[in-house]
Amino acid sequence: MSARATSGGARPAPGRAATSGTPRLDKIVLAYSGGLDTSVILRWLIEEYGCEVVAFCADLGQGEELDTVRERATATGASTVRVDDLREEFARDFVFPILRANAVYEAGYLLGTSIARPLIAKRQIEIAREVGAPAVAHGATGKGNDQVRFELTYYALEPDIVVVAPWRTWGFSGRSDLIAYAEQHRMPVPVTREKPYSSDRNLLHISYEGGVLEDPWQEPYRDMFVLTVAPEDAPDAPEYVEIDYEGGDPVAVNGERLAPAALLGRLNAIAGRHGVGRLDLVENRYVGMKSRGVYETPGGTVLQAAHRAVESLTLDREVLHLRDALVPRYAEMVYYGYWFTPERRMLQATIDEAQRTVAGTARLKLYKGSVTVAGRRAAHSLYDPSIATFEAGGIYDQRDAEGFIRLNALRLRIQALVAKRAGSGS
Repeated sequence: MSARATSGGARPAPGRAATSGTPRLDKIVLAYSGGLDTSVILRWLIEEYGCEVVAFCADLGQGEELDTVRERATATGASTVRVDDLREEFARDFVFPILRANAVYEAGYLLGTSIARPLIAKRQIEIAREVGAPAVAHGATGKGNDQVRFELTYYALEPDIVVVAPWRTWGFSGRSDLIAYAEQHRMPVPVTREKPYSSDRNLLHISYEGGVLEDPWQEPYRDMFVLTVAPEDAPDAPEYVEIDYEGGDPVAVNGERLAPAALLGRLNAIAGRHGVGRLDLVENRYVGMKSRGVYETPGGTVLQAAHRAVESLTLDREVLHLRDALVPRYAEMVYYGYWFTPERRMLQATIDEAQRTVAGTARLKLYKGSVTVAGRRAAHSLYDPSIATFEAGGIYDQRDAEGFIRLNALRLRIQALVAKRAGSGS
């Protein structure tokens, strides 16, 4: 593609070539979900640019939400509708790498939306090349993180792509305007004035934001949650689950080997019925403001605990501590949208090298919203009972501790001696 890159502000008049070197946009590939925002955007792009719009929807595990996507997009005017099954690629190449890193943003967010955006944008660019479209569009608002995540990926993979970001250019001021527009055009959208929050679902999680959730004092609706039962309604008996790891990746649940997407789906079902994985968080967006988000990440929450358990047996202390020191920076990269960057790749290579020895089994207990480690084992465990035991024997000689402690205390003793001399006036 040779089109000069823009950032949503350049708009050619419908049906005419644009001025100032910006090419005529005869075709745009839209990242389409079938929700309120992208449904309105689809119609708006057709009216504003007078062009073909290819509606692309990535199947990342939304389930029944995709049942009517084709019909909605076609009814709204899309020239072509693409629904691509990316579930396996999503789990294998995007979710599992961040789980190997134990990536957590701020107070517990497991990056479910953040990690989906680079894959959607990657496939969007691939489709734009296939159909010869000079431009791509997304439905991210001008206040959020997703605009950064989408566009950094676009430019990293196709530096000359034209980007259309309607939320930064059109006259709608908020979702209430979009609802009115959809009602005026009789567009079927899954958002109403009674429940004006938005949700985003994939194999790793569901996120909820906006509308009534913008009040951080407002408790989420009880019937809002999809993947998890309320912890107080979960079974009264705990359930145990065993997860096997090889090279830092989960490969089996309760002894059954599963492909990445199926494994994540299985754990979502198991953990979800015990109310595991809910999070209500006020987080710091990359653009500078705080935002309230509510999340369900049942399978990912279990995998986070299981991975830590196996690592506790198999990772060297200094390797573990160094990796953990890198996690906040790595999580920021994913949250901010810097997936296709040299610094993220460098950190990933370092993390993955450390994960080569992470193999074993973790046993977790799930009970009324909680997940606790009930056991862990590994064939090549660095934990040796004969060394750690309080009983006599083994290769550890307790007398060695005296010299170890005195050497580490030397600088502290020197400081204390200096302070003592200064206090005595000598």
